[in-house]
Amino acid sequence: MNVTFHGAAQAVTGSQHLVHVQGRDYLLDCGQYQGRRKEAEERNRNLPFSASSIEAVMLSHAHIDHSGNLPMLVKSGYHGPIYASPATIDLCVPMLTDSAGIQEKDALFLNKRHERRRALGINNNNNGEVQPLYTAEDAQATFPLFRPIPLHTRTDIGPGLAYESWDAGHILGSTCLGLTLQENGRQVRLGFSGDVGRTGLPIINDPESLPPMDYLIMESTYGDRLHKPIEAVNDKLAEIVNRTWSRGGRLIVPAFAVGRTQQLVLMLHELINAGRIPALPIFVDSPLAVNITDVYRKHSELFDAEARRFTDNGEDPFGFSRLRYIKEVGESKALNDLHVPHMVISASGMCEAGRILHHLKNGIGDPRNTILITGYQAANTLGRKLVEEWPEVPIFGEMMKRRAEVQKINELSGHADQSELLLWMKPMVETLRKVFLVHGEPLQQQALAAAIRDRYRLDAVAPSPGETHELN
Repeated sequence: MNVTFHGAAQAVTGSQHLVHVQGRDYLLDCGQYQGRRKEAEERNRNLPFSASSIEAVMLSHAHIDHSGNLPMLVKSGYHGPIYASPATIDLCVPMLTDSAGIQEKDALFLNKRHERRRALGINNNNNGEVQPLYTAEDAQATFPLFRPIPLHTRTDIGPGLAYESWDAGHILGSTCLGLTLQENGRQVRLGFSGDVGRTGLPIINDPESLPPMDYLIMESTYGDRLHKPIEAVNDKLAEIVNRTWSRGGRLIVPAFAVGRTQQLVLMLHELINAGRIPALPIFVDSPLAVNITDVYRKHSELFDAEARRFTDNGEDPFGFSRLRYIKEVGESKALNDLHVPHMVISASGMCEAGRILHHLKNGIGDPRNTILITGYQAANTLGRKLVEEWPEVPIFGEMMKRRAEVQKINELSGHADQSELLLWMKPMVETLRKVFLVHGEPLQQQALAAAIRDRYRLDAVAPSPGETHELN
């Protein structure tokens, strides 16, 4: 019995962990790596294992860095089941469809640009036509493979392997998994955190801890820091909105279509109702976010008390008079001609693709505007460059001067911080033999590993890509 760490190993994206038991391979997550375009293309297109050799996939949640390479897996020959919570499956359908569409459109855009440059005699350093990683047809071929498994339901998925899931409190339907592995008369319990959320996040319930485990694969995104209290977010958001409004600017908000967009909409709803911010026009410019919000409405059984207050009063927590959801491209382009203060919330959350790039290109040079970053930005992404306040950033391959103000709200992070991760894992420490830290950059992992060793006297390691560890 062993586990090999192929993705999110000393990196924050591309979660892929291969579990081997009784001569068979099973995959925990199949995420898309996000970062420099060329590196991301190579990592995502060239799977580090044989797709046809995988018996089953267990999916923690729907975020693209955990689910986004499933169509590539299927395209490469995988035909087995994909186990996930019902809400995760409902989210994956629009998300993977959207991911395929974005890749197809981006490939078309880049190919047209290369052709124009060639016509002008400009060297593109381009060796051929850009191909999308996968297409909408590849995504459609993935959906019949999904198998819904409710929380707290033990499920046998192969010889010597069963699993059960608990609420991870990260996004709607997110889970942490407890695997039971049996081989040659031995039994090992392997925990997988997925992404652990924070207590008190809007809309969703708080994370549940796993029962006793022998080994734990745990995320470490914020392993070196402590978040500010969530209660301070409303004050900070109101201050940023009011300051931008006063100078006649627009707020450009890159936000993940799943989770972050819905959180922001609910909070803005509350702030406007309380008279703490002006009733400015707010646009959610993302067809994906519109579809995702419908999935949230469908799964109101997963709401926390705060979100249920709206539904109990007959209100839609994700809809109010000054909010407009944008689907059509023409409506999206028209926002660039809107010359009154307003807010645009658009995907992708790390500014790597989608309509947010067009809004940034049209608004980044205006000092009246604010770019509001509301989530973690992986290394080498455009979002990270904005957080680091680069004076010029590349958008569609062109360097753009940044004159807009950049603000960050980290308190809304769907990832637990160091103290929250230590508290989450505490019920397992009496039986744990080793902790494998994934989904984090090296400095964050080193800090969390040191904290685990100091507090719990446990062995904590951060595996390198391709590294295999035996589960004895």
